[in-house]
Amino acid sequence: MVACGLRPLLLLAVILLLLSSLPLLVYHSLVIQMLHMQQYPAPASQRNLSILLWHWPFGRSYSLSGNKCLEMYGIGHCFLTDDRSAYPTADVVVFHHQELSNAASALPMHLPRPSAQGWVWLSMEPPVNNANVKQLNGVFNWTMSYRRDADVTTPYGETLPGAGMQGFQSALNRSCFASWVVSKSKPNQTRVDVYQSLQKYIPIQVYGKWKKKPLPDDRLLPTISKCLFYLSFENSEAKDYISEKLWRNAFQAGTIPVVLGPSRPTYEEVAPPHSFIHVADFKSIVELAAYLNHVAADKQAYEEYFKWHKTHRIKTYTDWRERLCQICLKYPSLPTRKVYQDLDGWVNS
Repeated sequence: MVACGLRPLLLLAVILLLLSSLPLLVYHSLVIQMLHMQQYPAPASQRNLSILLWHWPFGRSYSLSGNKCLEMYGIGHCFLTDDRSAYPTADVVVFHHQELSNAASALPMHLPRPSAQGWVWLSMEPPVNNANVKQLNGVFNWTMSYRRDADVTTPYGETLPGAGMQGFQSALNRSCFASWVVSKSKPNQTRVDVYQSLQKYIPIQVYGKWKKKPLPDDRLLPTISKCLFYLSFENSEAKDYISEKLWRNAFQAGTIPVVLGPSRPTYEEVAPPHSFIHVADFKSIVELAAYLNHVAADKQAYEEYFKWHKTHRIKTYTDWRERLCQICLKYPSLPTRKVYQDLDGWVNS
């Protein structure tokens, strides 16, 4: 009994001795991998999972060479591929809706479908931008979306505990009152109506293809950061749809977002505390404009919207590979016999 109790201690001593003899760079590499593992807990299933991406979203591909999930995110036993020859042995096949909708790609219905293989419907767009879903009823096992009730939830961003930007300064002496970056807009959209009314009372600098003033990626955040407020107006007021307009454009630029999208409770559940101003909180656009002018003129009121930096930080998700790796973390708890007989109903619910 004593000898058995000593075995774990002897094993630990051997491991420590081996680590001490490793070159410094190798040791640091191991430490970094351990930190990644803390960020994402290891999946319950320890067998290797193969995730096949049938086509890249919007035609933009990334390198999948090596073990990307482990190397980049500390997620082990998870292998990504876009090689369709791996279809017969893939545990999961992921299909991005846009390419199915516009016929740029097609489902492999002509191929035998392995009984244990799961098909994932992927879309980061609101229902209004997901056309021709009805034809996909009865095909998919799981959904992957920004929605919190999806089988695999992959938000545009999230709030994490812990201080964010160290020494963050919420400067009032900015050269711009409010800005809005918008590429496409339709006359019947709520956000257009709100903008048209709001710009009568406060100055708003508009950028993007809509106003023929495009901003290159490297100028986006520096331009927005010069403004006191940013209009984080979603193109659709859909369930859980809170896009990069909040997480990247406003929060990463260090400005106060004025939000239009889901309800205030939805924003409160995912965004840092007291970090945004919701359009729906005001009875009229005149009241909203008056409040923005008040906050802009009152240093203490303005700085209240940045106190969250002391207790929280935000993380954005922009790499499709990171989203795909999340499937492996969720895989052990995914229902095995689920089929979305009414995918169209779920998407539009």
